[in-house]
Amino acid sequence: MQGEGFFFQAFVYLSAAVISVPVAKRLGLGSVLGYLIAGFIIGPFGFQLIGEEGQDVMHFAEFGVVMMLFLIGLELRPSLLWRLRGPILGMGGLQVGLTIAALTSVGMFFGLSLQASLAVGMTLALSSTAIVLQTLNEKRLMKTDAGQSAFSVLLFQDIAVIPMLAIMPILAVKGVDAVKEAGESHAGSTTWVEGFSGWGQALIVVGVISFIIIAGLFLIRPFFRYVAKTRLRELFTAASLLLVIGISLLMTKVGLSPALGTFLAGVVLANSEYRHELEGDIEPFKGLLLGLFFIAVGASIDFGLITAKPGLIGTLVVGLIAIKFIILLIVGKIFKIKHDQNILFAFSLAQGGEFAFVLFSFALQNHVISNAVASPLIAAVAISMALTPLVLILNDKLIQPRFGTHEQEEKEADGIDEENSVIIAGFGNFGSIVGRLLRANNVGITVLEHDSDRVELLRKLGLKVFYGDVSRQDLLHAAGAEKARILILAFNDHGKTLDIVRMVRKYYPHLIIFTRSSGRTEIFELHEGGVHHVYRETFETSLKLGIDALTTLGFRSYQAQRVTKTFRHYDIEATHMLRHARHDKKSYISISRQRIEDLEQLMLSDLRKIEEDIDTAWDTSYVMKEFGGKI
Repeated sequence: MQGEGFFFQAFVYLSAAVISVPVAKRLGLGSVLGYLIAGFIIGPFGFQLIGEEGQDVMHFAEFGVVMMLFLIGLELRPSLLWRLRGPILGMGGLQVGLTIAALTSVGMFFGLSLQASLAVGMTLALSSTAIVLQTLNEKRLMKTDAGQSAFSVLLFQDIAVIPMLAIMPILAVKGVDAVKEAGESHAGSTTWVEGFSGWGQALIVVGVISFIIIAGLFLIRPFFRYVAKTRLRELFTAASLLLVIGISLLMTKVGLSPALGTFLAGVVLANSEYRHELEGDIEPFKGLLLGLFFIAVGASIDFGLITAKPGLIGTLVVGLIAIKFIILLIVGKIFKIKHDQNILFAFSLAQGGEFAFVLFSFALQNHVISNAVASPLIAAVAISMALTPLVLILNDKLIQPRFGTHEQEEKEADGIDEENSVIIAGFGNFGSIVGRLLRANNVGITVLEHDSDRVELLRKLGLKVFYGDVSRQDLLHAAGAEKARILILAFNDHGKTLDIVRMVRKYYPHLIIFTRSSGRTEIFELHEGGVHHVYRETFETSLKLGIDALTTLGFRSYQAQRVTKTFRHYDIEATHMLRHARHDKKSYISISRQRIEDLEQLMLSDLRKIEEDIDTAWDTSYVMKEFGGKI
């Protein structure tokens, strides 16, 4: 009977999603709002198809958020994360700090204690990572200023959950004994940090985070290499899920957010050769569990409380959205976000977040706030989350048109009315040089550029450029890929380049691909993807600089040119050799060291030969001059 109950619940959730989401998409509401509506329909105030199991499903579905953070981490190389440190710490820190201060003041104004007000302020300062990122991705707004700013703030908020969870027991108003008792009654669960002092808990937490980073660098890659050798796709999928679940359990055991742990693991593995396989294996589970999470949110809204106290709940929802909206506008203004993008940024983050359910539950267990305070706030958070897709739609339809919207980001690709032997994707500083050289030699090219501002500028300069994203197979088809001979990928986005290469190899295997790279690692990945013409964008310029440096130091021009030509040939040869050893670190280092030593010996030998040739040439010239060519 229990099995039948499980299958019935699964049938209900899947049916609700399959019916509601396509309808919502057709009506222009987006998939997130479709899932939330599905949850309402099958919930206690709909057809009552789910009962107490809804909360259990919520805990299970929250794992979708964990998987989403893991995939986000995979997209963020440590270098990119370091570049974003300003927006993450600046915008994120300012938003969280100002919101906590404002909401704490409001709580105290309405009679809550400082501890309870601070707990409420911290909890409501967070926004919904799942809903915001899903909605912005669907609308193709993640690459806009608003999308990047929202992502930075959400990332800081997810990290901020850790200190918030640590602070919550300190705010307990019933003393240490009550906190201890509440902790022991928490579903019978225990953590590894219980019973330790504050310093002890901090050391354990730092140790676990350090272990995740070190394991990601030195243990997980060999593990996946071992699994990959089996050539069983299902085993690799199982290993991917094992990694995410294992890290989640580890973070839970030290009282931290599982989402943060998986995010860190994703960042560590962002440069791994298995990144794309991990993304492909986790993505379906992430999408399904996120959908389940949104349905559970829709079903968990306490409509009994809402109908009993509509004025209170409505005031809380409007007040929460209004306060966060104003603070976000101020933050965006400080960081000089353009007005239309700033409005989108503020609207996208003005709701409560999924971590509010966790933090309010934690605050209740530690007796920081009472149930009378938590219940209406939880309902307000759920409603604010449900309203987010609708608010963004209203922003698109009513508000953005007044401010010169982000229409450029969403406009349709141009119709392409020509077919040429060469297609160039990306017409920035790199691509424009290649394109102008080909056109100057009467070679027909079709240029595709995804930056609408650049397209307008290039057209004003008299260049024929089409707006569109070359990663779309239909657009590449329209550009004449079936009849073209060469595809030049000239933009500086390695991940996107790899994705396009895979797509081109699948649909247009006859195309010869030329592309750029920034280093050997990228060259290796592109060669494995099927690209044979890869150019290191700084390589030739570096060699030219080296020639000029040598001549400035007194080398003859002929010497500098010849040794540089030798170096160039030897380096390209070494790159091909190292490509086959890239997965064996020991062998890679050994070959690299040997090649460096060999190159130094070769260059010394070459220099001696050049000097001998020059001396011989000078002696011959001297004899010819002295004896008039008669010896």
